[in-house]
Amino acid sequence: MKSGSTQVPQIAGKISVLPLAAVIFFTVSGGPYGIEPLIGFAGIYAIPLLMITPLLWDVPLILVVLELNSIMPVEGGYYEWVKRGLGIKWAFMEGCWTWLYSFVDLAIYPVLFVEYAAFFFPQVALYKVPVCIAMIWLVAALNIRGIVLVGKTALFLTVAVMIPFVILYFMGFLHPVFGAHHPNTGMNSLGLALFTIMWNCIGWDNATTYAGEVQRPVRSYLMAMLLAFSAVYLFYLSFTYLVLHTGISGQEFGEKGIPYLGLLIGGHSLGGMLSLGGMASMLGIFCAVMLSVSRVPAVMGKDRLLPRLFTKVHKKFQTPYVSIIGCACIVSVLVLRPLADLFIMDICLYTAGISLEFIALFRLRKTIADQDRPFKIPFQKKGLVLLFISPLLVFVIALCNTLIGSAENRFAVFYAILAILSAPIIWFFIGRRHHKEF
Repeated sequence: MKSGSTQVPQIAGKISVLPLAAVIFFTVSGGPYGIEPLIGFAGIYAIPLLMITPLLWDVPLILVVLELNSIMPVEGGYYEWVKRGLGIKWAFMEGCWTWLYSFVDLAIYPVLFVEYAAFFFPQVALYKVPVCIAMIWLVAALNIRGIVLVGKTALFLTVAVMIPFVILYFMGFLHPVFGAHHPNTGMNSLGLALFTIMWNCIGWDNATTYAGEVQRPVRSYLMAMLLAFSAVYLFYLSFTYLVLHTGISGQEFGEKGIPYLGLLIGGHSLGGMLSLGGMASMLGIFCAVMLSVSRVPAVMGKDRLLPRLFTKVHKKFQTPYVSIIGCACIVSVLVLRPLADLFIMDICLYTAGISLEFIALFRLRKTIADQDRPFKIPFQKKGLVLLFISPLLVFVIALCNTLIGSAENRFAVFYAILAILSAPIIWFFIGRRHHKEF
């Protein structure tokens, strides 16, 4: 197929279960890096919150994603589900809202990569922007080469992230500081604690945008998501339990981060390993999220919601290289801007998107009730409503607690609302231009 073709590419290579699980692991988490503020927000209540919140927030969405993916295991994932269930207008909203939170996410990982690299080379902070730009385009090149290479890279980086933590656990639970009294362990902010957990557990639907590039996608996603969720859940719980029993204060841990914990327990060598793990985590997350978000412009280009240029595929690697390059350009600009209140803005946008996915499931249960579903949630209408209420309740509790907090947090919610409203405003002009087609 020629580079300029606008047809759906025939994928040259497809990913299997273990590499897929690794990609999903990085799409959603990438290890405990990013969970550090939770200790300061929740103190000793971090453990019960980590035990309960993912079950209420993640599990319902994972079930919805698995059923919708079993109906339509196609390129574009959530965009195509919403388009079939609710129409092209709402599919456009879904695509826009998901882009917004994905691009904000992508912009912060190169910055964190530089911060972890500064453990070894403090001078690298002076060259933060060029290093970030180099990382962005290196990952873009990797994505252009295809999902198989991305999957192998994610599998390698998963091992690189986990090994330092295995050593940390072994040394930490035997270290004299383990079991020390933890000062100031009360709940400081339930809202920010919930937003922190929710932010560290988002992205399950993002992992479906490349379903057309997965071997036996229905079965593979079921197994891979089970493996990824188990790893994320146990990783966060075990790590937080260790931190709470080392005597380090939440404020100190939040400021100095995971490598400092390694210095405290195992000296400079362990601190260095955890810094390398942080670099591997940021690289893996960035690579996995770019893989997922770059597939959506390509399918939206086919629907003429974006220029058809985005549908072009690479002659050799059969990947939507124009879409990948476009995503890299946007992130290269965003990485230059300060990112404040990331948790709040991301979760507001993410909740808007997953709400459409739940509604699409309700609609598809009615319109294509007889279509084969290799995976089906064993609930009828009332059960699905309760399933939807679960993550919505977690979000409402977090939002209400945040709104009664600082003015900065309220501004973050306000900006998120403006971002959500931008999609229907843009649609107004697109719909007028293509009203005969739509």
